[in-house]
Amino acid sequence: MPALRLLITGRVQGVGYRDWTRREAVALGLCGWVRNLRNGRVEAVASGTDLALARFVRALREGPALARVDSVEQSAAEDVSDPGFEVRSTA
Repeated sequence: MPALRLLITGRVQGVGYRDWTRREAVALGLCGWVRNLRNGRVEAVASGTDLALARFVRALREGPALARVDSVEQSAAEDVSDPGFEVRSTA
């Protein structure tokens, strides 16, 4: 399965962005994880179909109501072997 590493910049910490991201990913049938980074960004790795990943990236650009997304950088990642989508601790 294709996989992406995503780095989200903006007002994305302290606004429920990680939990919202997990719900979006689960709804799209993606596997992976999301976490805050100490530099203020959010990092996510997601694996799934090309269509689901494209929808996920579009959703991440919008974010939840309290967030402000300035950019979403994406790069290829290794397939996530664990099922489900989890919120991880800050890295």
